[in-house]
Amino acid sequence: MAKVGAKAGRPAKTARKSIRSSSRRKTAARSSKRAKPRAKAGRKQRFTVSHHDEQDFKVGLRTYAKYRDLGIRDATGGMVQAHVIRFVPPFRAEEVSKRHYHDVDFQMVYVLKGWIKSEFEGEGEKVMRAGSCWIQPPRIKHTVLGFSDDCEVLEIILPAEFETVEI
Repeated sequence: MAKVGAKAGRPAKTARKSIRSSSRRKTAARSSKRAKPRAKAGRKQRFTVSHHDEQDFKVGLRTYAKYRDLGIRDATGGMVQAHVIRFVPPFRAEEVSKRHYHDVDFQMVYVLKGWIKSEFEGEGEKVMRAGSCWIQPPRIKHTVLGFSDDCEVLEIILPAEFETVEI
């Protein structure tokens, strides 16, 4: 008499293995047919490389910071902006701590060196240190409350052109 789950001429253990393998193949085939997320068509992207050069740090959006543009804006036709921000010491609350938001679709910040303390609407105060990464949802109101003398962050924003609104 055959064991439960056994196919004709095979022991039960082999039948189960065969059924599991078949099930995995079907799942893989289905998932490969699903639409994969893709960048919006229409904006041509090109290869670019940016090597570190101290002369690339320039005063930009904020007077208390220097920016190193990584060339992503031009390479993506304005779809994405990426830069390294180096904060200029000392921290001066009267200059830096102005409540504002950025009218963006996406903003990610990664701390490369030092630390930065900010307050985010609905989230409270956060101290981010080297290795910390966060997403700032579109139009979230925030205030920079402090930064270390060696603070540097990588910021990636979509779209490249955006408005910063002081409150």
